[in-house]
Amino acid sequence: MSETYLIVGLGNPGEEYAHTRHNAGFDTIDKLAKEVGVRYWKTECGALAAKGAYRDCDVVLAKPQSYMNTSGGPVKQLMNAYGVSADRLVVIHDELDIAPDAVRAKFGGGHAGHNGLRSICDKLGTRDWFRVRVGIGRPPGRMPVVDWVLSRPKKEAADDFEYVCDKAVQATLCLITEGLDQTQQRFNS
Repeated sequence: MSETYLIVGLGNPGEEYAHTRHNAGFDTIDKLAKEVGVRYWKTECGALAAKGAYRDCDVVLAKPQSYMNTSGGPVKQLMNAYGVSADRLVVIHDELDIAPDAVRAKFGGGHAGHNGLRSICDKLGTRDWFRVRVGIGRPPGRMPVVDWVLSRPKKEAADDFEYVCDKAVQATLCLITEGLDQTQQRFNS
């Protein structure tokens, strides 16, 4: 029997947040759903969740429906519901300090001021879980960070955003099938 991975994309629910930079996790999960054969989503544990499989891995995909800064509650509930340990949790999230065409994978670490990650750290009582960090870059000029992350990319930036979410899908699949070292060699360079 294969172990189940819980793969959580961070974002904010609601049409006003759809496809914003801060919802890179949700957009990546939607793309991942196609790759793992998801056909049915249900609301459970405060998240939209769906089961799928990729190669020998069973996966539960999730998009917490609380707001970003309270993502930890649904993540912890889903882990309990599916019997998933922290070393089988993958969180996909936007990252300001990574270029908008780049993806990085890592295990553990801090929250770097990201409220979704802070909430998960707090609820789980550990920082030791996998992250797939989707680069969104820093805002131009003096634009406030909040305006940048809550805006939808336009024109070439929209193409880059689509590309980086596709890349995050591949990094996530590599992570669960080939492990962190292989994923970092392929995606973190």
